Order: sequence, then C-alpha cells, then structure tokens
Amino acid sequence: MAKDAKPATEGVETAPAKNSKKLLIIIIAVVVVVLGLGAVTAFLLLRHAPEQDDDGEVAVEKAKPVKKKKVDREVPIYVALDAFTVNLVPDNGDQFLQLVMSLEVEDAQVADHLKMYTPKLRNDLTLLLSSKKASQLISKEGKELLAQEIKEQINGIIEPASKGKKRDGPIKEVLFTSFIIQ
Repeated sequence: MAKDAKPATEGVETAPAKNSKKLLIIIIAVVVVVLGLGAVTAFLLLRHAPEQDDDGEVAVEKAKPVKKKKVDREVPIYVALDAFTVNLVPDNGDQFLQLVMSLEVEDAQVADHLKMYTPKLRNDLTLLLSSKKASQLISKEGKELLAQEIKEQINGIIEPASKGKKRDGPIKEVLFTSFIIQ
C-alpha cells in the first residue's frame, strides 16, 4: 500500500507545479504593472511638487516677469446698481421711470465704498430722479445731463469735496443699461 500511495502523490504534485508556475508568472506581471504605475505616478507628482532644501524649507523659484503689452488704457471696473423705479413729476398724468445703470469707477476700493453707502446713494438718487419730468429726460441731451447729475451726486456722497478743492471724483462715468419711461 505504501508503494501505491507514493505514485498517486507524485501525480498530484506535478499538477500544482504547473499551476504554481502560472500563478507565479501572473503575480510577477501584476507586481511589474503596479510598480510601473507607481513610478509614473511618483514622477508626475514630484515633477509638480516644490523642491525642498536640506533644512526642509521649500525652495521658491522667482517667476520671471511677463512682458505686458503696452495698453493705452487700463481695464475699466464697473459696478452695477439695482434698478430704480420712480414716479416722475407729472406732465400729462402719472408717468414712471425705470432706470438701471452701471458706474465706471477708478478702482476696486471705490466699488467697496459704494456698497457701504448704498442706502444713502439710493435715497439721494431716488429723490433726484423723482424730481424730473419725462419731457426733460426724453432727449439724448436730457439723458446726458441726468448722467452728469447722478455722477456729481454719487461723487459728493462718496468723496465730499474738500474746501477749495475741485476734482473729478472716484466715479468716472454713469452708464444707463436700461431707461424706460411709461
């Protein structure tokens, strides 16, 4: 019996040897693929990571200044105001003005300043607009005059004129984006 058992075990051992070779080849292939992906990932991550000195500090490269094209004019900064709807002084019955405008300002600080003064600005502009007649605002000249008055009104609120000093103010231009008289 002992002799019979030995050949049976030899036949079983040869089959796992073939399977173990295939399994070993598959494991090696998977390891090679994983290591390859890891190397590619490490390369991509380290390529964009900042370099460190011996002290552990990050070395910062100074960027070369980009040559800018000469521009005749700076990029304008606009601040959009909420719509105004007011009753106009009646010419022929009730008339309304719906006005949406944007303001061209000197810089971003002026835009922040406008937000601080919004209640005062809205009040004063509502009073100014409601004091007008439709006949005054119909023509192009009337609209340009209104834009100038609004500009002066806002500049007076944001930056009151110093004694004896007269300057343009932080609002460069008033632009009407919607102007409806009914």
